Amino acid sequence: AKDYEQAVKFYSAAIELNPGNAIYFGNRSLAHLRTEAYGYALADATRALQLDRSYLKGYYRRAASYMALGKFKAALRDYETVVKVRPNDKDAKLKYQECHKIVKQKAFERAIASDPHRRSVVDTLDIESMTIEDEYSGPKLEDGKVTLTFMTDLMQWYRQQKKLHRKCAYQILVQVKEVLAKLPTLVETTLKETEKVTVCGDTHGQFYDLLNIFELNGLPSESNPYIFNGDFVDRGSFSVEVILTLFGFKLLYPEHFHLLRGNHETDTMNQIYGFEGEVKAKYTAQMFALFSEVFEWLPLAQCINGRVLIMHGGLFSEDGVTLDDIRKIERNRQPPDSGPMCDLLWSDPQPQ
Repeated sequence: AKDYEQAVKFYSAAIELNPGNAIYFGNRSLAHLRTEAYGYALADATRALQLDRSYLKGYYRRAASYMALGKFKAALRDYETVVKVRPNDKDAKLKYQECHKIVKQKAFERAIASDPHRRSVVDTLDIESMTIEDEYSGPKLEDGKVTLTFMTDLMQWYRQQKKLHRKCAYQILVQVKEVLAKLPTLVETTLKETEKVTVCGDTHGQFYDLLNIFELNGLPSESNPYIFNGDFVDRGSFSVEVILTLFGFKLLYPEHFHLLRGNHETDTMNQIYGFEGEVKAKYTAQMFALFSEVFEWLPLAQCINGRVLIMHGGLFSEDGVTLDDIRKIERNRQPPDSGPMCDLLWSDPQPQ
């Protein structure tokens, strides 16, 4: 396996000896990209270009950093530079086209976000008419409801890498959307001194890691509450399994199982990092559109006992952001490129 953290150390040592070498900064930028330290990757790529404006890989690295940080317009400018210099570079052209498509989609999303007549996918579904075939032997909701038996059966079914019937998946999505839409943007909870809550970070489609968490720490229950702090999907191959399991527990224990939105619960990240493709492969494009709607209703932060504040990002670009400012955010949308909602989801260190 490639040890990128070690590579960062070696390039850092080389930079100390020769701080004017653009290639060292470009290579360290790549190592930072591989370790998902996107802010540092951006800083190094920018420094490489300050040292040598003609260093083409610097534009490439900076574009990749901007993409990972959700700064798609800035990424597009750098990819444009690469394509102009190397018009026959297939990889550069592909990345430019992908980025251009995302920039156009973001503009479209901004336009429809303000449309009060936007129709929900839920309105186009007829779940009752969906039939579960006789040969399907997997878990089913009991009278349309999630139960503990259903959840234990579901996890076992998923452990065997089998697919939940689409009717059950749609039932979970429709119901969890209803539950999430009733929640405030900032969820406020109280714990007694004798109570605890387990906070979990990114799961990124790693279903077997999720099972391991429950095996080590116990299944969610009213006496064993959890907060999953965003980035449930993308990258891993079992994002559908992870998110439907989490949504199932949210329905089972709405007051004791909490889900907060991360920057990967967004359309652009899902396009780039695999969740959209996974949902379309396992189910349909219509189901991905419903996932997108549900993600928009995920709360952005949680405050415990007025003392502990939990959010996926939260290093605000402006000083003085208050809990009241968070409460007032209208979250039912794709995140903007800047402002408190963006900052709550994104917080990679970046050069100012």
